[in-house]
Amino acid sequence: MSDSEDDIPLSQRNGTMLKTKGPTLLSDPRAINDITPDPSQARSSSTIPEDDDSDDDDDDIPLSQRKDLKNKRPTAESDDDDDDIPLAKRQAASKPAIKEESSDDEDDIPLARKQKKQLNKQPKAPKAPKVAQPKALKRAVPAVKSEPGTPNSKKLKMEAKAAEEAEVYRWWEQEMERRAGDNDQDDDSVRWTELAHYGVLFPPEYVPHGIPMKYDGKPIKLTPEAEEVASFFAALLETDHGKNPTFQKNFFNDFQKVLAQSPKNPKLTSFEKCDFRPMWEKFEMDKERKKQMTKEEKLKIKEERSKLEEPFLFATVDGRKEQIGNFRIEPPGLFRGRGDHPKTGRLKLRVYPEQVTLNLAKESPIPPTLPGHKWGKIVHDQQATWLATWKENINDTSKYVFLAANSSWKGQSDMKKFDKARELKGHVDKIRANYTNDLKDKLTETRQRATAMYLIDRLALRAGNEKGDEEADTVGCCSLRYEHITLEHPNTVHFDFLGKDSIRYENSVQVDHQIFKNLKLFQKQVGPGNAIFDRLTTTGLNKHLNSYMPGLSAKVFRTYNASFTCQQQLDKLTNADDSIPDKILSFNRANREVAVLCNHQRAASKSHGQQMLKIADRIRAIKYQRRKLRKQLFALDSSIKKKRPELAEDESDLDDEWIEAYDIETIEKEREKAKTRFDKQNDKLKAEGTALQPESELQEKLKKVDQLKVQLDKERKTGKVEVPSNMTVEKLLAKIEKLNERINATKIQATDKEENKEISLGTSKMNYIDPRIIVAWCRSYQVPMEKVYSKTLVNKFRWAETIPDDWKF
Repeated sequence: MSDSEDDIPLSQRNGTMLKTKGPTLLSDPRAINDITPDPSQARSSSTIPEDDDSDDDDDDIPLSQRKDLKNKRPTAESDDDDDDIPLAKRQAASKPAIKEESSDDEDDIPLARKQKKQLNKQPKAPKAPKVAQPKALKRAVPAVKSEPGTPNSKKLKMEAKAAEEAEVYRWWEQEMERRAGDNDQDDDSVRWTELAHYGVLFPPEYVPHGIPMKYDGKPIKLTPEAEEVASFFAALLETDHGKNPTFQKNFFNDFQKVLAQSPKNPKLTSFEKCDFRPMWEKFEMDKERKKQMTKEEKLKIKEERSKLEEPFLFATVDGRKEQIGNFRIEPPGLFRGRGDHPKTGRLKLRVYPEQVTLNLAKESPIPPTLPGHKWGKIVHDQQATWLATWKENINDTSKYVFLAANSSWKGQSDMKKFDKARELKGHVDKIRANYTNDLKDKLTETRQRATAMYLIDRLALRAGNEKGDEEADTVGCCSLRYEHITLEHPNTVHFDFLGKDSIRYENSVQVDHQIFKNLKLFQKQVGPGNAIFDRLTTTGLNKHLNSYMPGLSAKVFRTYNASFTCQQQLDKLTNADDSIPDKILSFNRANREVAVLCNHQRAASKSHGQQMLKIADRIRAIKYQRRKLRKQLFALDSSIKKKRPELAEDESDLDDEWIEAYDIETIEKEREKAKTRFDKQNDKLKAEGTALQPESELQEKLKKVDQLKVQLDKERKTGKVEVPSNMTVEKLLAKIEKLNERINATKIQATDKEENKEISLGTSKMNYIDPRIIVAWCRSYQVPMEKVYSKTLVNKFRWAETIPDDWKF
C-alpha cells in the first residue's frame, strides 16, 4: 500500500513555528465520544479509493523493522482527488476530512481568522512519564478583525501569506549545504531528538438505534454488540458488496461468532432468512434528514468536529511544528478489499488503546487516552518516523501514523527517491547491456533474471511477490504464471493479469526475439498454472540490481522510466508559442503517457457522458454570446464584413430550437438566482437582528428579469441585437477575441477530459514523476504551478523549487 496514503493531510491549516526548548503538547478536549457514529458511514481503510501505485511504502520505516514487512505494508485511508484537475484553477475547500486537495485561496485568509493554537510546554519527567494534563490553548496571532473589502484586508492577506512562508521549515536548504560541504553520506541513524504529539483519535463508541432486523419474517432482539455488526451489513444492503456472495458468506460467519458471545442473542443459522431492510430503511431516513439540515446545523457539527480534531493535527519535532497525516484509528466495519478479495465481508474489529504503540521522545509527556484504558506500549525509536502503530485483524498488517505529505521527513524521503532514480541514468546503459547478454545464458536462473529485468525496465512492471491463499490473487513480473501471457508469432506478447490493488493489466507488446524465445521456453518448462520465473525471487533480483548501484531495486526502474518518459514527452510536445491551455494539454498528454506506462487505470465515470454534453453546451453558449457581439459589431460598422470575412461566418452548432431553449433556461436561472440572493440576504439580516428586506425588493428584481425575457424574445424574432450606447468597434473586437480564447480553452478541456476518462493522472504526478521536471517546465514555459499541481502538491514539493531554470532529469 502507498505510504503517500498515510501522508495525505487532513487539513491544510498552517501552524505557527514553535520556538520552544522542550517538547510541548496541545490540550486535550475529552469529548471523544460526542459524535454519534453512523453505521452507513462506517468503512474499512480498504474501501477508500487508495493511491494505487506508490511503491515507497516502507521508506520511513527503520531497516530493523522492514524485514517483517515484506507482505505487511502500512496502510491508511486516502482520497485521490487530483486525477481530474481541470485546466482552469481549481479551488477546493479545505475540510477536516481526508482529502487530497486543499483550498487554493487559503493564502488569502486574514491573519486574524487563522486563530492558531500554540503548543504549551510540559514539565519533563525523567524517571516516570506522566500523562499530559489539559491546558488552555494560546493564540499564536492577536485577533484583528477585518472584513473583506476593507482598506486593511489586502494588507492582511499579504501578511498572512508572508507569515505562512516564514513558518515553512526549509530543510532542503540545509540538505543543499550538507551536499555542498562534501558531506554526501546519508545518516538516517537518528531522525529526531525531540518528538511530541497527541496520539491518535479513536472512533466514538457505538450508540444502539433499537431498530430490529428480522429473521424468518419475525423481528429479533440483539445485544448492542450484535446490533452494531448487523448495522454494518444493513448499511451496504443495496450496494455491490452487499450483493456479493463471498461478502455475504464471510459476514455471516463473523456475525454468528458475535451472536454466540451472549446468550441474549438468538441463534441464526441461515443468511437467507435474515432481513436487514428495516435497518437499511432507518439509515436511508437518516441520510435524508442530514440532507435537510440547515446551514447553521451543518456548521455547528463541523465546528465540533474541528474542535475534537485540533489537538491531533500537529506534532512537535525538534522544536518545530509539523503537520500529521492520518491520525484517526479506523472505525470497525466490514472489510471490503479490492477486486475479488477472499476476505471481503470479514468483520474488522474495533481498536482500543491497549493495541496501540506510540513513538515519543523520553521527555515527552504521554498523551491522555480513552477513560479506563491505557496505551499498549510507549517506545522512543529515534530511527523511526512513525508516530503510532497498531495491527488490524483482517490481514494482520501493521497500520502507521506518519507526518503529512508536506512534512520535512516525507520531503526528504521523496528527494532521496527521485535522486536515486536520477542516479540510475548513469548506470542504465551498462545494466541493459548486461541483461541483454544474459538473455542467452546457459543457466536458466540467469536467463530468467535477465528476461524479468527486460520486462521491468521496458514495461515498467512491478517486481511482484508471492501471495498466500488468503490474499488477493495479484501478481507482478516475478510472480507471473503460465496463463498470464499469450505468445503470438513472430514476437508479440499478450499480457493479462491483475496487478496491485486488483487493477487489471492488459497489454500487447512486440518484444525482442530473444525475449519471445525465452518466454516460450519458460512456459514449456513450467506448464499451466505454474510461475513462469520459477527460479527467480524478488529478493534475489533486487540483490543482483544492488550490485550495480547501492540502493537500486526494481521499483527504482519504475520511477526512473516514469520521470524519463515525462521529460522526453514534455520536450517533444510543448510549444513555447502555445497558449496556457494548450501548454496544459501538452503537459496532461505527457502525464498520460506516464500513467499508461505505469498502468494507472480507472473506470470511466458514470457521469462522463453527461459531463461532455455540459461542456458542449458551454461552448455553444459562448458561441451564442459571440454571435450577438458580431451582430452589434456589424450594426456599428457594416464594412467589417468585408475587412474581416471570418467574423461574418455562421456559428456552428447553433439552431433556433437550441437558442430558444437556452434563453428560457437563462430566464429561469435568473429568477432562481434573484430569489436565492433575496432569501440569503434576509437570513443574514435576521441573524444580525436587522430589519428584513421588503417583498417589494424581490419583485423589483424579478421585474428586471421579465424585461430581460422581453428583450431576448424580441432578439429572436427580429434577428437584431440592441447595441449599448457606450459600445465601440474596438471594445466589441476585444470582447470577441476574449470569447475566442474561452472557446478554445473549453474545447481543450473537453479534449483533455475525453482522452483521460479511463486514465488516472494523479498517482504518477504524486509518486513517480520527479517534481523538479514539472517545476523546470513551468518556469521555462511561464505556466503557473497551480495549473498542474494542487496546493497540497505545491506544498509537498516545495523542495523542488530550488533547482536552476535549465534543470533536466
